[in-house]
Amino acid sequence: MPMVKKSITVTDQQESWIQAQMAKGHYATDSELIREALREKEMRTIEIEQIRAKLIASEKSVEEHGWVEETPQEMLDGFKEEARRDGKL
Repeated sequence: MPMVKKSITVTDQQESWIQAQMAKGHYATDSELIREALREKEMRTIEIEQIRAKLIASEKSVEEHGWVEETPQEMLDGFKEEARRDGKL
């Protein structure tokens, strides 16, 4: 993949952390560390977008179908009572 040279500015604390990671042998260069950090951020962003989409879909479903206030057992009891009243049980 082609590379683009960038100039970035980091805080002293961030630079110390970057240097410590390289000293521990986790990364050969600071560029390698920055690229990995960007990949991780991209993956987190995608994951957040997927979760957000699921939440929006769930919210739309609730708007369309409404909330259910009863427990499953209460619903079952209600269905049975209604069936008894209608002579179906």
